[in-house]
Amino acid sequence: MSQKILIIEDNNDIRENVVEILELAGYTVFDADNGKTGVELALKNLPDVILCDIMMPELDGYGVLYMLNKNPETAAIPFIFLTAKAERIDQRKGMEMGADDYLTKPFDDIELLNAIESRLKKKVAQQNFYSQSLDSLNTLISKNNGFAELKRIISERKARQFKKDQVIYYEGDKGNGIYLVLQGRVKTIKMADDGRELMTGIYAEEDYIGTTAMLANEAYSDTASALEYSQLCLIPKDQLDELLNLYPEVAREFIKLLSNHIREKEEQLLQLAYNSVRKRLADTLIRLHKQQGEHFKISREDLAAMAGMATETVSRTLSDFKDEGLLEKKGSNINILAPDRLAKMKN
Repeated sequence: MSQKILIIEDNNDIRENVVEILELAGYTVFDADNGKTGVELALKNLPDVILCDIMMPELDGYGVLYMLNKNPETAAIPFIFLTAKAERIDQRKGMEMGADDYLTKPFDDIELLNAIESRLKKKVAQQNFYSQSLDSLNTLISKNNGFAELKRIISERKARQFKKDQVIYYEGDKGNGIYLVLQGRVKTIKMADDGRELMTGIYAEEDYIGTTAMLANEAYSDTASALEYSQLCLIPKDQLDELLNLYPEVAREFIKLLSNHIREKEEQLLQLAYNSVRKRLADTLIRLHKQQGEHFKISREDLAAMAGMATETVSRTLSDFKDEGLLEKKGSNINILAPDRLAKMKN
């Protein structure tokens, strides 16, 4: 059975042209000339990919995406905006609402087909990442129902893709839930009064982000962005609140997670206040080594933000460490050769 595509577009020429191209490519195509009809067709046919214009009568593209995200049956369907509006603010709004991609008009046949094929491949990859991430909960699930319910909530949520350097949330945004990293790496930063960035954490697969804001019912205290192409799952606050209230064992795990984050922040503050430049960078490298293994990739700017140092100082100190045989460095790739010596670096 061929894969199903829904195109929602009020311009007849564009809609008919897209339908013709997709049918020639072997897809089963449904089309709607307004957002309201598009939502109805999506709920009825459950397409594999949805293409949707932004500016439309009755219900615009943002409204369509909002309505589909509310329904569990359609929330995970890849969603691509078709729009003549190339301004970054429109792209950011669409991506923050959960859109998967953008095609800016006018686009050619190859761009259209490549975007659809890319989304279909990532949908399959996303399902595999879900399977791998959720397998890690299996031992806990066999012991209590709370983690089984957490697994169910995660499996029903749509994974969101973030390109390198794309912001996930900003400091001061209302905490509407916590993120689970399914693929890639994410950093969190705070801006100092003098404009410098201080990196508060790096998160990899199976790490949760935003727990402090969610549990304290406060705004996010830092800004999170993708260090590389990443996939994340947002667990809404209302669902997690209900889960924590019903299952004490899940609440205890998140309290333990929050305690670990607080301890790490306290250690980071002590290092910034009392440690020498060499000791601070050594401790930062050891922290990355523990998180990501002896081989990892990080830019000088991110390393400086994480250690609370100037970029030039990081470069000089890394060169010293390299000359001392503590590490190897090629570009942004670092290989830790002597973790014990770095860990025992004197202040």
